[in-house]
Amino acid sequence: MNIFHKVTLQSMKKSRTRTIVTVIGVILSAAMITAVTTFSVSLLNYMIKGATVKYGGWHVEFLDVDSSFAEARVRDDGVAGTAISENIGYAELKGGKNPNKPYLFIAGFSKEAFDTVPIALVSGRLPENSGEILVPAHVAANGGVTYAVGDTLSLAIGSRMAGEGRLGQHDPFPARNEPGKENETFVPQEERTYTVVGICERPAFEEFTAPGYTLITTEDTAAGLTAGRTDQAAGPTDQTASLSIFVTLKNPGKVQAYIERTAGQSAYVLNDNVLRFLGVSSDHLFNMLLYSVGGILMALIMTGSIFLIYNSFTISLNERTRQFGILASVGATAGQLRNSVLFEGLCIGAAGIPIGIVVGLGSIGLVISFVAEKFKNFGYSAVSLSLTVSGTAIAGAAVISLVTILFAAYIPARKAAARPVMESIRQTNEIKIESGAVRTSKLAQRLCGLEGTLALKNFKRNKKRCRSIVLSLSLSVVLFVSANAFGSCLNQGAKRSVVNTDFDICFSSPKIDENELFRLYGRLKTAEGIKESSYQALMSYSCAVRAGDLSDEYRKYMGYENPDETVTLPMDIQFIEDREFRNFIESQGLSPEEYTGQNAKMIAVAKQKSDKTKSSQSGLVNMFVGDSVSGSVTPGAELPGEVKGDPSADKEKRISITFVDTIPLDTLPKNSSDGKPFIFMIVAPWQLREQFVSPDAGEIMGLTFLADKPSQAAAEMSEMIQEAGIGTDYTLYNVNRMFEENRSILFVIHVFTYVFVMMISLIAAANVFNTISTNIKLRRRELAMLRSVGMSDRDFNKMMNFECAFYGMRTLLFGLPAAGICSWLIYCGMAAGGADVSFVFPWASMAASAFSVFFIVFITMVFAVRKLKKENIIDALRDDMT
Repeated sequence: MNIFHKVTLQSMKKSRTRTIVTVIGVILSAAMITAVTTFSVSLLNYMIKGATVKYGGWHVEFLDVDSSFAEARVRDDGVAGTAISENIGYAELKGGKNPNKPYLFIAGFSKEAFDTVPIALVSGRLPENSGEILVPAHVAANGGVTYAVGDTLSLAIGSRMAGEGRLGQHDPFPARNEPGKENETFVPQEERTYTVVGICERPAFEEFTAPGYTLITTEDTAAGLTAGRTDQAAGPTDQTASLSIFVTLKNPGKVQAYIERTAGQSAYVLNDNVLRFLGVSSDHLFNMLLYSVGGILMALIMTGSIFLIYNSFTISLNERTRQFGILASVGATAGQLRNSVLFEGLCIGAAGIPIGIVVGLGSIGLVISFVAEKFKNFGYSAVSLSLTVSGTAIAGAAVISLVTILFAAYIPARKAAARPVMESIRQTNEIKIESGAVRTSKLAQRLCGLEGTLALKNFKRNKKRCRSIVLSLSLSVVLFVSANAFGSCLNQGAKRSVVNTDFDICFSSPKIDENELFRLYGRLKTAEGIKESSYQALMSYSCAVRAGDLSDEYRKYMGYENPDETVTLPMDIQFIEDREFRNFIESQGLSPEEYTGQNAKMIAVAKQKSDKTKSSQSGLVNMFVGDSVSGSVTPGAELPGEVKGDPSADKEKRISITFVDTIPLDTLPKNSSDGKPFIFMIVAPWQLREQFVSPDAGEIMGLTFLADKPSQAAAEMSEMIQEAGIGTDYTLYNVNRMFEENRSILFVIHVFTYVFVMMISLIAAANVFNTISTNIKLRRRELAMLRSVGMSDRDFNKMMNFECAFYGMRTLLFGLPAAGICSWLIYCGMAAGGADVSFVFPWASMAASAFSVFFIVFITMVFAVRKLKKENIIDALRDDMT
């Protein structure tokens, strides 16, 4: 240790308060960086494990390859494991409803394939021999053909051919003949009989464009190509067999290079569901999100940390200015002085970084244990989020923290080393003022008195120090208000997404027969825990009305100038139980006789989205000027203002509509891409449904249920539907689970947001405390002089209180507008991302931040001044700042 290092350590011991506060700032910074990196590693590890359990640990699948290609992949040095699946062939799906998926594809799994590729059973068991088969549930849900456990399948197995070439699962079925493409033909080759032993979910490796539903059995022959067998005896007996091979690499990051080296002309499929969490997915948007979020968090933490440490070292150099001048006068070089400051940074880092890493690991471990159960509600329920301590992540956090410290120390170190010797000894550059620069107005003198005038003059003669304090406080205000604005937006989103729905579980189908629906309804409502149940249908219609019947706002929005022109509006008709409809009619004070029967009036809700009601939750206004309207309706939805052809007389219906403000039951889920700026829905009793049934109406029928335990009831219903053998496309929604997922996601976001903001606020508070307390210490001779000429303790405290007030007012002058702008930008960002939020000016958080600013400044002043008062005035006047 040289003399410069010893002098640096003595200076640090002399300014214990500043050193301790700086070390605390470094601890907070290192803790946050450690927490961010460790949580990122833990989250990625959780996502990788969950995706592996759900989709399998393989990285690439080669399709339709021969046995020699498969054997070569087994023997590759970079391969950790392989699993073989035999492509037995295709069979035509008789009665299939999906024109793009007309086949069944039979895959023969080896033992390794069953272990490598997860299969989620809905019912039954896995096949144990080549005479048993597993059928995916989407054959019924998407293909319209139902198979049950115990059924016997007699299939004509063959190949898809296009000219002389054989087609596989990677080749989509041509729904229509395309130019330059040969028509494919199906060539049956043999008859096989299978027994259905289980129903499973759609296999994850099956591409959505695949022409065949993948049925799984066991491999026909012991091909011998199993993971770990690389001997010559392991070669397959059939060199012409069509195989698929799942490859797991030792280094997944080199998957693209491996494919380029080995694939040749073979088709392949990447397991993107796993690879995206390893950062090597072809999903570039996810990769950008993965790296950018971590980068933004690091940038915020490093900015706050650099600001704290930079101020600390700047103040330290102000204390040691004369000391540096004396050292330079006896031969110290600029490099030695600069290294002295950097050595102080290393000492602070050595003290703060290890503690910060331990604190970061402990705090993020506590947070993870607090939110782990919530992750199961919206993530992978089969695995748990747990703390993953990575040596690389900890080393990275230490390096980032050290770089932050050295960067923050280097700037003031360079300035100190470049300062002239005599200027440093005399400290003539400490405060630079010009004539009249500290002059105050007579009004200020009258309002503030001598004490306030002295405080104001201190601001004017030492603008640099005062500016750093104001900037520190403003940063704290912006962080606090912005964090609360973000939390407010999240709360709004939570309240508006977590709504009281009429049902927990919903079954819907666009093609189910009415009688089949009611048979299924009678069965599903017997599921355990069902409290209430109902059925309904939803049809798409178009309504022709006079433009003059529409509100002025809607006519202006659509550009309808002629009030007598006829316009066409898309609408939905919801048919509900007669009992429910009658209760609703009576609740609205209407006559049931007028709204039931053959020529009944219709009830509708017609609301338009409006920008004039941004402060309200719904933002909806009436779309029509009156309480009722007459018009003609035809099946099929059309865009607003679209010109309709002449409807046939048997499809057009004249109706009279009465408008109400609400509907009795929530509608069935429906995919809509028209982007219409209004809600137009008619509610009618089930007895009128037959009058509106039409092939063009796009009818969806469904069942809704309220349950004590929705998840258990939905699982039981899924089994009932499979047993019922529903042969049409259908969807079973666990609506309660969707809302629970949203609540859990918001809870996790809240936890991490507030923990992050709390630690950033602590850094900002430490920064303010360090800046103000050290600034007061640097003025000890000035303040001692005032006390020596007779300033009483009361007047002295009054002067310091004025300084507190000036600091606070300056801070609020700059900090509150900046915080308001940041809050608006946060709102704009969330609204642009699709969040249903409205801007609420952060009055409460601004008031809290204003109080906090004055409180922090006052407490810091009291602490610093109390220490000065304990010192002897003569000793303070003699202090040469060395």
